[in-house]
Amino acid sequence: MPKRRLPPSACQRFLVRECGRPLRFGLAVAAVVAGVLLLVPDTYRSEAVLLPLENRASGGTSALASAAAAMGVPVPLGDAPDTNFMDILASRRIRLRLLHDRFAFQLRPWPFGRPVAMDLTLAEFLKARSEDDAVLEVGQHVRASRDMKTKVINITAETRSPELSRQLVQKTLQALESYLMAKGRTRGSQKAQFTSQRLGEARAASLEAETALRTFLEVNRNYQSSPDPSVRLKGTRLEAELRLRQTLVTNLALAMEQALLQEKDDMPILNVLDPPNLPINKANPPRTRWTFLAFLLGALGSWLWWSHGRIRAWLYPEPSGGLR
Repeated sequence: MPKRRLPPSACQRFLVRECGRPLRFGLAVAAVVAGVLLLVPDTYRSEAVLLPLENRASGGTSALASAAAAMGVPVPLGDAPDTNFMDILASRRIRLRLLHDRFAFQLRPWPFGRPVAMDLTLAEFLKARSEDDAVLEVGQHVRASRDMKTKVINITAETRSPELSRQLVQKTLQALESYLMAKGRTRGSQKAQFTSQRLGEARAASLEAETALRTFLEVNRNYQSSPDPSVRLKGTRLEAELRLRQTLVTNLALAMEQALLQEKDDMPILNVLDPPNLPINKANPPRTRWTFLAFLLGALGSWLWWSHGRIRAWLYPEPSGGLR
């Protein structure tokens, strides 16, 4: 004997009547959003982490800072060498260098296509209308951020190709290091050039003082025992002038060597904690999250739309009957 089907309960009828239509509408909206998101290409993010550079202070300043810190008194030591790294990374000079560098990578021309090998400059890849637009677009793909507490700098690049993202971070680090080395070499070379010029002038002056003393001694060989005071005074003055010139040459030669050593010491070295990685998992778009959110918003909007009349009737009930 076939089983008799029980009639739906009041709760089931309520769920079918109140929730069936919103759920179907939410599923339809989620399906449409998921279909659109399938056409959005995946992007991959590569990241590098830079540690803060040490502030090179003199020995006396460091000792003073240590003693003051022991007593709880902070002593400012000046800005760190990497305080302007964010401005350098966002500069037009670095972005133009990235635009003119060549990159070899693989890229899917459409979301479900096969990867195609490409070898071109970043400017050719972006296909911007002008150089200014290309510079702005580079800033959208390559970003740098700094943690104000730890002073750690993160450099990230996000593109449709994993290889291109990693190469962009690598090229950015190379451009930053080249700029810092050129800046340090320019400052040190200018100091060394000025010291070398002064050393040449001091040597010429020392040679003139030596020639003047030799000419004087050829005529006045034993001037110390000369009865003429002016002769003894002139000989003493020429000897003192020669010693002064020789001391100046020695000091400038030491300063020249110190400037050459400082030229190498002033060049900051990037402390790369994490080198740029080759991303495997996509960074964007978050299809699951957006699809679920579309389902919730569609179902909620549908329920509010179909229940608007009953909610309004419940909030503002019409008076029953007329005046008697």
